[in-house]
Amino acid sequence: MKNQQEEISSKRKLGLFDGVMLVMGSMIGSGIFIVSADVMRNLGSGYWLIVVWIITGIMTVAAAISYGELSSMFPKAGGQYTYLKEVFGKMMGFLYGWGLFTVIQTGTIAAVAVAFGKFTAYLIPALNDAAPIFQSGSYKITWIQILAIGVILFLTYINTRGVEAGKILQNLFTGSKIVALIGLIVLGFLLVKSNFWTENMSFGWAAFNNLKTDGSGNFLKLGWENITGMTIVGGIAAAMVGSVFSSVAWENVTFVSGEIENPKKNVVKSMVLGTMAVMVLYLLVNFVYLNALDRDAIAFAPNDRVAVVVSEQIFGSGIGTIIMAVLVMISTFGCVNGIVLAGARVFQTMAKDGMFFKAAIANNKNGVPEKSLWMQGIWASVLCLSGQYGNLLDMISFVIVLFYMITVFGVIYLRFKKPDLERPYKTWLYPITPIVYLLIGTAFCMLLLVYKQQYTWPGLLIVLLGLPIYFLINKKKTSNSN
Repeated sequence: MKNQQEEISSKRKLGLFDGVMLVMGSMIGSGIFIVSADVMRNLGSGYWLIVVWIITGIMTVAAAISYGELSSMFPKAGGQYTYLKEVFGKMMGFLYGWGLFTVIQTGTIAAVAVAFGKFTAYLIPALNDAAPIFQSGSYKITWIQILAIGVILFLTYINTRGVEAGKILQNLFTGSKIVALIGLIVLGFLLVKSNFWTENMSFGWAAFNNLKTDGSGNFLKLGWENITGMTIVGGIAAAMVGSVFSSVAWENVTFVSGEIENPKKNVVKSMVLGTMAVMVLYLLVNFVYLNALDRDAIAFAPNDRVAVVVSEQIFGSGIGTIIMAVLVMISTFGCVNGIVLAGARVFQTMAKDGMFFKAAIANNKNGVPEKSLWMQGIWASVLCLSGQYGNLLDMISFVIVLFYMITVFGVIYLRFKKPDLERPYKTWLYPITPIVYLLIGTAFCMLLLVYKQQYTWPGLLIVLLGLPIYFLINKKKTSNSN
């Protein structure tokens, strides 16, 4: 018994600090540097920009607090997959795992790696200027995509060297981007020559039809000529697609519960501390945008890169662009590493349940699921080559929130279904906290179903495609047991 406890202890190489760094590193990618442009185009007001990020922050922290109860009850590798399987059965767990492998985890890895490549092209213009390696019609393979694949495969290899290697890289890059973001926030208030805060706030709560036009009198963001209450909330839902996706992946820490010291306490602490810190940073960065740029400069920043425009205001056009490019490269590199490190543990856990390729079960000599890591890395690389990662992520935002809602509902469901189960941690302000998340999440999903169907049905169909595969796996199991 003692030897078994020592063996389990030796596997747990991630402490509370490592957990917080994994949460923050997985959340902060490229989103915070670009999505505020789309939010401003949708809503046209500094007030609404702040409201969107506050609502997103409340959602994110409420979900993390709620997940804490499940993480303390099921402190196993696999995280959200394990919670859904334990609470609602194997089929729900499989559908989540299927969605995670096909697009949620791998699509995020691909998109963030390509963002790394695009910002690298700022420093190496030849990457942008080079002719495509292959082109057929509108489909092409560029050197930026090849660089993204190189990053994915390199970080996959680093993580096959053991948890310690991935942890050191994660802490280094996450620490660097936190320091850099704080620097941007401080300098954004101290060194900006013009202050637009008062002007941005003067638009009030209903400035939607005052956005810049395309020169012929047509609004560049359509739909605000006849403002009604429902178009406003529809606009908020559309604007939140970007802010919500910039604030996901905090649950990655639950995937590595099997490697975290004292998981019953440290997983929930990591999630709550990490999400709160990131959402405060996000809010402060948006304050900098509103302070340094006028409304049109935010809404119509070239390629949506608001942070680059702000950096140019602070440091000048040459050095500012370089500084921001380096910051985003650090941010996206660390983000990819965190997601690579965590995701493979879910697929390994699924394989142990007979729900994924058997090869994913075994650990290598360094104690990590090497084959699971490579399966994840290769599929993410294929998504890079597909050129569809951005579209996939837009489509899957709805599904991610849907799975968050099902998991948060699981906290309430278990309180009624199995009230006597041991709960080392109980959700703070229960039932208010999970209900707040469920109400905001339901409103978000319903509004997207009405106003932005291109963000909903395709992602839902990708997940539902897992149903026949689930039944096929179960059929094989049944026939084998007979």
